[in-house]
Amino acid sequence: MFTIGDFARYGRVSARMLRHYDALGLLRPARTDPDSGYRYYEAAQLARLNRIIALKDLGFSLQQVGAILAEEVSVPELRGMLRLRRAELEAALTAAGARLAQVEARLRTIESEGRMSADDVVVKRTGTVLLAELTGIAAGYGPEDIGPVIQPLYTELCRRLETAGVTSAGPGLAYYEDAPATAAGSEPPTEADERSAGTESGTTPSPGNEAIVVHAGMVITQEALDKAGLPVGDRAATADGRAVTAGADGPGFAVVTLPGLDCAATVVHRGPMSRILPTAQNLAHWIDANGYRSAGYARELYLECPPDQEKWVTELQEPVVRG
Repeated sequence: MFTIGDFARYGRVSARMLRHYDALGLLRPARTDPDSGYRYYEAAQLARLNRIIALKDLGFSLQQVGAILAEEVSVPELRGMLRLRRAELEAALTAAGARLAQVEARLRTIESEGRMSADDVVVKRTGTVLLAELTGIAAGYGPEDIGPVIQPLYTELCRRLETAGVTSAGPGLAYYEDAPATAAGSEPPTEADERSAGTESGTTPSPGNEAIVVHAGMVITQEALDKAGLPVGDRAATADGRAVTAGADGPGFAVVTLPGLDCAATVVHRGPMSRILPTAQNLAHWIDANGYRSAGYARELYLECPPDQEKWVTELQEPVVRG
């Protein structure tokens, strides 16, 4: 038998907590002295105490813990519950880390306001490229929305290119567009949304819908397609001038002829894309200060993408027109 103090020490809890568990009927003492009222516990009761603490840490209330223990939770079941909770906590940590990265990016943006040199931005034309691409939908245009969508797309695209025997001829190139109109039930558009809404690929984006179509592409050549024995098919022109190869989805990716930009304000970003915000906003300041206005989403040309994302080099290519 152990006194309540000794039992609390072995169980790594407080004696006050043991009294509380006793009052709730969760963990009764093995014996209570009728004269002094002192509580005494047995070593075998540590197993029940461990289950109480584990279930409590899983997020269950003490009332729920009592109900679960009454059903005699087995060790495998408890282990499964603990693993589930661990996965939830790991996901929460990942989400918190992503939010922290966004906070840091906002702070860098604030700290770098007004420091960008005009020499950092180059206005130029970009050439037409042939892309192998996969597409996905992101909830918004923020890095926290784009990252979880575009990274798996590129992983899968590279796998499918390798399977098809197609060797890329250049860096990755990502571009974006508003998602098509959604069904009824979306929020009513604001006046600003009405002004910014346009047409894309024959559909009208929903002004109240902030979803973005993510195009993850790799530069390829016609020679690489021919060498891999992939059919080209007929080219179907889209509203924005892209030419999508019909019938080339056999290997699991589309082949797209992406027109160049007649006038693009470009700037090089160094580091992970999760910290793109300061670079993108500095580019916006430059565009505004030099008499231009944006003509669409910026493209992202991934010049260098080593395993260490701190060494990534990405060129932003934002289409612009004279204001």
